[in-house]
Formats: sequence, C-alpha cells, structure tokens
Amino acid sequence: MSKLAFVFHSSPHQTSAGREALDAVLAASAYSEEISVFFIGEGVLQLLRDQQPDLILSRNYISAFKLLDLYDIEDRVICQDSLIEWGIDANELVIDGEIIERNQLALRLSRFDKIINY
Repeated sequence: MSKLAFVFHSSPHQTSAGREALDAVLAASAYSEEISVFFIGEGVLQLLRDQQPDLILSRNYISAFKLLDLYDIEDRVICQDSLIEWGIDANELVIDGEIIERNQLALRLSRFDKIINY
C-alpha cells in the first residue's frame, strides 16, 4: 500500500485548496493507513484557532481538522520555521502535531510514495 503525504502550503479561505485538501485526506483514509499531513509556509495558517471566515463570506472548515483524530491520522508535521515567520505559538493551533525545522522536511517527505500538494 502506498504511503501518502498531503502538504498544506496555501493560506485558508483565499481559495478552496485547504478545504479540498482536508476532504481528500479524510477520503483517502478509507483506502490507506499510511497517511501523513504536512503544514508548511502559509499552510500553518490553516490551523489557527478563532478564525472568522464568515466576515469574508467564507465557510468555516478549520474546526474539521479535529476529525484527523477520529480518522486515525496521527502523523501530523508542522514546520517550525513557518510558525516563527508568522509569529504563531503552537498553543494557537486547533490540532497538535510534530513541529520540525524546515531543513528536516525534505528528509521526512522522501519517505512517501506519493506527495499531494495543496
């Protein structure tokens, strides 16, 4: 079975990429047990608590990231450098994940058969 990595690198609510990626991750969990999610660059903004997308007439899907626990997707990697660049503390995120430095990301991603970018 293929090892799948989903990489979130776009900001939330600007496009539908984040919502589509989350839907794809949850759907793929029915077919594969080896799924990991990565949050890199602007993708770390997907995980911020207390977003108010209704102010820009957008759907709030951020709380749905908590479904990763329900779907047994436990391998969640968050780029430490991106958190620092955006001034985000790990306590501000809706889910927990392994926080690693940017230079370790390529090594981690090299372990996957398929990498899907959003």
